[in-house]
Amino acid sequence: MSTIVLVHGLWVTPRSWEHWIPYYESQGHTVVAPAYPGFEVEVEALRADPAPIAAVTVPETVAHLEKVIAALPEQPIIMGHSFGGTLTQLLLDRGHGTAGVVIDSAPPEGVRVSPPSQIKSLFPILNNPAKRHQAAGFTPEQWHYAFTNTLSETDSRAAYDRYAIPAPGSWVWAYGLLANFTPGKQETWVDFGNENRAPLLFLAGGADHIMPPSVNKSNAHHYQAAGTITEYHEFPGRSHWTCAEPGWEQVADKALDWALTNAR
Repeated sequence: MSTIVLVHGLWVTPRSWEHWIPYYESQGHTVVAPAYPGFEVEVEALRADPAPIAAVTVPETVAHLEKVIAALPEQPIIMGHSFGGTLTQLLLDRGHGTAGVVIDSAPPEGVRVSPPSQIKSLFPILNNPAKRHQAAGFTPEQWHYAFTNTLSETDSRAAYDRYAIPAPGSWVWAYGLLANFTPGKQETWVDFGNENRAPLLFLAGGADHIMPPSVNKSNAHHYQAAGTITEYHEFPGRSHWTCAEPGWEQVADKALDWALTNAR
């Protein structure tokens, strides 16, 4: 049996993994789903006081996750969704994990694909420079387009009410807009040529608006180091909410089966 670390993305908390945790635990695995620093409270508390969201940084989040991993009895399989996929790539680049799986991953620095649906999804955060210094969220309608476009309005609103929080506007601005145009290595830089990186699988949703397949394909193709394993798999018709929308078990099974097969 293995230890699995699940890393959540932006606009949600570890609650987004509430189906996967018992699913993997029922198979005998140990599952840890850490929150970003300051995100340890419930969704409702973060909505009421989003100050921790606005203040958190990527370096302190990576450092926090590294501490979580260092305290485990063994190197884990690391899985990350959305910006959690970026964090997973950063962790693998730093030598953590026996295998990594990124699901609908946001890209690290250097991946320059920005499809129209991604720009439309992020526009509510990027339409006002003041949001760069705020906790910036979606309306239910914006969430439906960006996250849950394969669900009905009713089901999308239910997901919004249970899971949605604002995101650090600084992250969206810095890493969704400016990272590729800022000189020097940014906080989401990874060494695509790292020959010591653990095996890495990209899982993409064919209907994902905010992190479409083209983004994930480009990200995967950047990894060219000899002797490393990097693979890509696409689930047709699935949205960015693929870890919780109907049929999520198929995604969870693919992620775990691949990781167990390829773990070093």
